[in-house]
Amino acid sequence: MKDTELEIKLYLKDLPALRRRLESLGAYLAQPRVREINLRFDTPEGSLTRSLQVLRLRQDTAARMTYKGPGEVTGGVRARRELEFTVSDFAAARALLEELGYQVSLMYEKYRTTYDLERVHVTLDEMPYGDFAEIEGPDPESIQAVAQTLGVDWEARVLDSYTALFASLGKTLGLGFRDLSFENFAGIPVSAEALGVRPAD
Repeated sequence: MKDTELEIKLYLKDLPALRRRLESLGAYLAQPRVREINLRFDTPEGSLTRSLQVLRLRQDTAARMTYKGPGEVTGGVRARRELEFTVSDFAAARALLEELGYQVSLMYEKYRTTYDLERVHVTLDEMPYGDFAEIEGPDPESIQAVAQTLGVDWEARVLDSYTALFASLGKTLGLGFRDLSFENFAGIPVSAEALGVRPAD
């Protein structure tokens, strides 16, 4: 369990090129490519979303419960209080949350590959609306140093969450679906401009 998450996101035109760059630098492959299913929970009134809090249940190689508090920008990175732990049974954890009055407000999925470089995690994320890298580390200086080593554009960093980008994109494109899934985005071209980001590579 950790208490604070410090990270940035980077929108990528060429995810395989950044993967090759990581490998050439000797980055350790901490987690090969895996599909993630994420369920966001909220009260029927949406009180968690309104207070900028996140309650999430994730399934990848394990089942994980996560709480995130409101975010703030510090040292050029996004900082959020984060509590995360593994649960033994995804279905039982979902049933528990629903018995407590929470309901699924959003499902989102992605494919994620995780590397460790120096003291920093670099994830390559294939989202239904495009490819990103996340750089997460113990302090803003470490994150910026790894970004510089990777040769990406620090000024193009994204401080919004994937779900916030999705909410904005939904308004821009007039999307009529709730879930951030590959099935829903099949056949829908999404540009950097529509996402409100610019490529960092």
